[in-house]
Amino acid sequence: MSAPDFLDHGAIARLSRLMLNVRSPMLGNINGLHRSATRGASVEFAEYRKYAPGDDIKHLDWRVFGRTDKFFIREFEADTNLRCYLVVDTSASMKFTSTPDGGTRFDYARKLAGTIAHLLVHQGDAVGLTCFADKAHDLPPRRTPTHLRQLQRMLGETQPAGESNIVQTLHDFAERIRQRALVVIISDLFTDVPPLLEALKHLHFFKHDVAVFHLLDRQEYDFDFTSPVRFVDLESGADLITDPAVVREAYGDALREYLAALQHGCRQFQVDYHFTYLDQPFDGVLTNFMLQRVRAAKKGGR
Repeated sequence: MSAPDFLDHGAIARLSRLMLNVRSPMLGNINGLHRSATRGASVEFAEYRKYAPGDDIKHLDWRVFGRTDKFFIREFEADTNLRCYLVVDTSASMKFTSTPDGGTRFDYARKLAGTIAHLLVHQGDAVGLTCFADKAHDLPPRRTPTHLRQLQRMLGETQPAGESNIVQTLHDFAERIRQRALVVIISDLFTDVPPLLEALKHLHFFKHDVAVFHLLDRQEYDFDFTSPVRFVDLESGADLITDPAVVREAYGDALREYLAALQHGCRQFQVDYHFTYLDQPFDGVLTNFMLQRVRAAKKGGR
């Protein structure tokens, strides 16, 4: 199978010099590159604990015994592999673009998702994909090249349609996936903020490391229309003809209030939130995302 046309292999080559880290310990079934929530054998020292009958004496620290005349066991951070779930909005509003020659919101979303998947599989981690609108379609996480091609094919063949059910999708995901994972949500987040934050809180409760790429077209933020225009809801089909000059101030106030509430809630539930314009180079967005995680991992003691 040929490489999907939404992937930029030059960008992937540049990004592959960085590692995609998690901000909190994970649980995995093979040795990998990420901190585990369990203790094990690794080069990273974690802490001492008192010797208990049955402990392997090869982990005794004899220097500490020489100083204290007490037996202590050296424990280390166990490195583990990562499971990442890419949760990609495929509702009809993801078809939006403000420029006829430009890519849609979904084109940008699958560039992000496809690149993240490529980077993670090539660093030995497992990646799954959930595409959702009114219903969700899942591809369980795997870490093989064959699986990566299957995931990219699913992204390439999916067409945005239907209404978004992001809140229920995230609640269902939180109940179904209990093992700690990196959950990357890519969406326009067109829903009410309080129920969305409840869904993110649900993911946080199960100790998932949650990242959100919030995709907006710059025109949706600037609202730079100059003459009466007909607005159409891509999901419901409802339309409205209005004079932008009449609603611009109220629209701006409502949008800023919505973004402030969303960003505050994401900080509260430790969600890694990234407000992203569609005209931003996606590889620059991912570079900042990955560098922030490298710094967070080092700050966390790694």
